[in-house]
Amino acid sequence: MGELRRALDRARQEPIGEVDYLKLKVALDVLAERLTRMRTTEKTRTVVAQPQLAESPNTTSDQRERRTSKGHGRNSAGAYTGARKVILRHSNLACGDACPECDRGRVYTQRQPKTLVRVVGQAPVEATVFEMERLRCNTCGQVFTAEEPEDIGPDKYDATATAMIAQLKYGTGVPFTRLERMEGQMGIPLPAATQWELVEQAAGMLKPAFDQLIWQAAQGDVLHNDDTGMRILRLAREPSDKRTGIFTSGIVSLWQNRKIALFFTGRQHAGENLADLLQRRAEQSSPIQMCDALTRNTPKLTNGVTILLANCIAHGRRQFVDVAANFPEECGYVLEALGMVYGNDALAREQGLDAEQRLRFHQQYSGPLMDQLHGWLKEQLSEVKTEPNSGLGKAISYLLNHWQPLTLFLREKGAPLDNNLCERALKKAILNRKNAMFYKTSNGAMVGDLFMSLIHTCELNSVNSFHYLTELQRHSSEVKRAPQGWMPWNYGETPARMLSPTAA
Repeated sequence: MGELRRALDRARQEPIGEVDYLKLKVALDVLAERLTRMRTTEKTRTVVAQPQLAESPNTTSDQRERRTSKGHGRNSAGAYTGARKVILRHSNLACGDACPECDRGRVYTQRQPKTLVRVVGQAPVEATVFEMERLRCNTCGQVFTAEEPEDIGPDKYDATATAMIAQLKYGTGVPFTRLERMEGQMGIPLPAATQWELVEQAAGMLKPAFDQLIWQAAQGDVLHNDDTGMRILRLAREPSDKRTGIFTSGIVSLWQNRKIALFFTGRQHAGENLADLLQRRAEQSSPIQMCDALTRNTPKLTNGVTILLANCIAHGRRQFVDVAANFPEECGYVLEALGMVYGNDALAREQGLDAEQRLRFHQQYSGPLMDQLHGWLKEQLSEVKTEPNSGLGKAISYLLNHWQPLTLFLREKGAPLDNNLCERALKKAILNRKNAMFYKTSNGAMVGDLFMSLIHTCELNSVNSFHYLTELQRHSSEVKRAPQGWMPWNYGETPARMLSPTAA
């Protein structure tokens, strides 16, 4: 970079020389290759044949292998954020001591210590059996029993056991029956019915935190929503209810630089659940709602709240991916145009642009791309270059019919491009459905929604969900009294405030 800057400075004083010309040319070629790779997504390369970039004759085999490598699978010591840390001091030296090697200098602590990582396995839950000695008098018959340890607590099942069961069941989709078999093989018999009773009891203690999470989600600036099918075996319905479907709705709310995930299972669609959520909204501003173009995802609001509707570009793009084999040239054009828009959005994230700067950036660079694409789409149908009833024609009609909500990111700051955030959240419910197949009752669905919401919210905010669920149970009375202080992003500060002598 220093050589390139000096070449540019010389070019302002005199005509550019051959050496400087070659340096600038190589830099531009590398930049063009990187931008091309960034703008063309992996799916685009898969569905539409892309020309291969010419490889430099000086490319070595090591460089070629690094470019195609998918990673070595190793993690640094800093990646083990949940590991127990043990600090080992030097046995003979301390900071400031004389160097035993040269006898002239002094040794000082380095900023980066040497690290070793040792990983051990353990059962999902463990148990300890305390055998307390009993002594009996041979004359009076009085029995004397050894005292219980003071730190074991009165409860048979610790909060960590319930948190682990909930994490495995609702965080990773392992059914209770499968957990029962695995724990039994490890010598810890824990029936599935007992596991259900534990998480049901814990759900009652965690409900104040869940209700507070719902309230905060209702204040969000951007709300993503969608739903997926689910089964409840014993679902009580009103006699007048003609619906037969059951759904799990996923809602992801963005508020104050935080992401909140909520799940609701029942007969209502995602739009109806979102309307219920917005009944709790205290803000007067209109939130942005991101969803696909299905009408059941759009809420019917009656409390005066209005929304700014944004539709998912990824759903529109998928329709061109599905017909790309039959219309490679036309689909390639659309996918490449949308790929450049996504490339601009990635650049905005890399540069750390705020919502206002991101909006101006998209208006400057993505706006012309979308205008050109809009003109091309209209031309395909108006000039009958594409049969309207063909797969390509239907894909084009989808974009044109929903063009305004699809391009909200060009008019409103903070508007997302797609609904992928909610689609990824729904994988939590889909994983549970694939493994456990169904909920038995509405109460079971409510418990699952609560734990999935808390666990996935922790994941979205890079919080240890196992530790969070444990702390909520251990401080259930404090959670009930002030749930706003027990959110995933601030619960670690609450115990410290409670123990502080200056706490109110």
